[in-house]
Amino acid sequence: MPEIRLLLVDDHPVVRRGLRGYLELEPDFTVVGEAGEGEEALRAIEETRPDVVLLDLKMPGLDGQGVLDRLGKADDGPRILVLTSATDAERVPAAITAGAAGFVYKDIDPDALASAIRTVHAGQLLLAPIAMRGLMNGNGNAPSAPSLTPRESQVLGLIAKGQTNRQIARALGVSEKTVKTHVTNLLRRIGAADRTQAALWAVRHGIG
Repeated sequence: MPEIRLLLVDDHPVVRRGLRGYLELEPDFTVVGEAGEGEEALRAIEETRPDVVLLDLKMPGLDGQGVLDRLGKADDGPRILVLTSATDAERVPAAITAGAAGFVYKDIDPDALASAIRTVHAGQLLLAPIAMRGLMNGNGNAPSAPSLTPRESQVLGLIAKGQTNRQIARALGVSEKTVKTHVTNLLRRIGAADRTQAALWAVRHGIG
């Protein structure tokens, strides 16, 4: 398995120690740094170049949402897995829209957390069930969905599952170029700027 470089960001040292203790037992994980607040986290990301950042939302000073907003959606940036005790579901849409690749809670089983890290590292979107409901409930004022062709719905459903264009092409028995055309048309039709927004749109409208 390829090495996955991790940065732990939480304002409680005991939480960071606990996370480090069991994540370093995984053969493909290397914890390259820790940070206790947002500004420190941004510096650590620049210095250590992690693959995945485990990010708490509730921190003094610059909080987790502030870190996400500052990082933006740079293609060469780390994947962000929000790991928080915050159960207020209204945080979910803002975090995901700002670029988070996943959202889980601190009571997650260690094995499930390891799986979540590998999932977001692989380029997929991952939401805990409670977070998923918060995301869907947070879209009450969204405009009605445009009608999609059956093929567009298939492609969008596979995007929502985190599949690449190559994987979608194999699943549908078409060329990768055809999939790229479908994706371009889909993004324009639903008003999404990228695949992450398209995946969120699919979840909100029950596709996938």
